[in-house]
Amino acid sequence: MKYLLLVSHGDFSSGLKQTLSMFAGGDPINSVIAVGLKPDEAASTLGKQFEATLAELPADAQFIVLADVIGGSPLTTVCNVLNNHGKLQDSLIIGGMNFPMAITATMSKDTLDNAALKEKIFAEATSAIKVFNTNTSLDFSDDDI
Repeated sequence: MKYLLLVSHGDFSSGLKQTLSMFAGGDPINSVIAVGLKPDEAASTLGKQFEATLAELPADAQFIVLADVIGGSPLTTVCNVLNNHGKLQDSLIIGGMNFPMAITATMSKDTLDNAALKEKIFAEATSAIKVFNTNTSLDFSDDDI
């Protein structure tokens, strides 16, 4: 089974998982794991917590990892744990985590191989970056407000 692993500093990953549950509840959200390095927490503590989480998963678990920052302590800690369990090599790891990436990964991870999933995640993430133009006239009816 493939799991989406959200990794961040602070509560970003748990907040993102909560938001994902509003869009992808039920079975898809049950395979999403959020881990975050809390302020004033040692990376080794995060590592022990993730070790405990990993121990509860099936032996054949695979991971799609979205991280807030490539090279940050949370991601390097999680990668070390995955490596120690022989799971790093088969994992897809992407930094710059945002909602479009996470929803795409959640909904597509079980139907695409990692190469196709990577392409889809990047396409969705980059196409979602837009400027909201406030200089246009918006025509709302009373029902819209």
